Amino acid sequence: MSTWFITGCSTGLGRAFAEALLARGDNVVVTARDVESVQDLADAYAGTALALPLDVTDDGQVADAVAAAEKRFGGIDVLVNNAGYGYRAAVEEADDADVRLLFETHVFGSVRTIKAVLPGMRERRAGTIVNLSSIGARISPPGSGYYAAVKAAVEALTLSLRKEVAPLGITAMVVEPGGFRTDFAGRSLQQSAEAIGDYAETAGKRRKENDTVHGTQPGDPAKAAAALIEAVESDHPPYMLLLGNDASTAFRAALDELRTEVDAWELVSRATDF
Repeated sequence: MSTWFITGCSTGLGRAFAEALLARGDNVVVTARDVESVQDLADAYAGTALALPLDVTDDGQVADAVAAAEKRFGGIDVLVNNAGYGYRAAVEEADDADVRLLFETHVFGSVRTIKAVLPGMRERRAGTIVNLSSIGARISPPGSGYYAAVKAAVEALTLSLRKEVAPLGITAMVVEPGGFRTDFAGRSLQQSAEAIGDYAETAGKRRKENDTVHGTQPGDPAKAAAALIEAVESDHPPYMLLLGNDASTAFRAALDELRTEVDAWELVSRATDF
């Protein structure tokens, strides 16, 4: 039996992860800004679920939640940084306060929880840190520049972290989902208050009022949970776990496009040394 600490469990993939783990008997710390939204899980699994309020932008709440988890279960084996939300805007359109909150949630929120759980993991010389990213970090669609930026930051941070903690018996990995049938593109999706007409044919097409993707995404959250568990428990957990046919296809296409560009400019790139 492992103890998992998952942020953002009220809906979507975070809730699917928690449900799958609790159903198989693991201990799960289920967190959400509104703890009432996850209380049903704690009630259904009174012996193995701990519901806690957690806003990952709040230093005190992060420290308190990790301390409560360690007190109840003795330690955290797996941290899953899932809390977050989508944000769409052309780069020029975005409000600065919106962008700062996006980074505060996705990037610095993940940093807070990582720093909070690492002392215990280092002491035990064991543990896994899972950071949720997105295929958006790879393909950077118009209208998702800021969201792609926070997820790219999370991925780069995770790769360095992985190298730092591996000698200590700790694993760090990224999960990069494609489109899953959750509230991500519906209720949870935020966007700039104002739209600039010149971006109507690029970023504008992906604004909530013009996007028809919600409810038709190909990904099954329950299958995503099963894949995550398999990866974490593997003898050789990957640095990056892609989830979904759409993610796998898009990732390979992005790699091919990048390689083509690098090859085209290789002579120029190599001509800059003394």
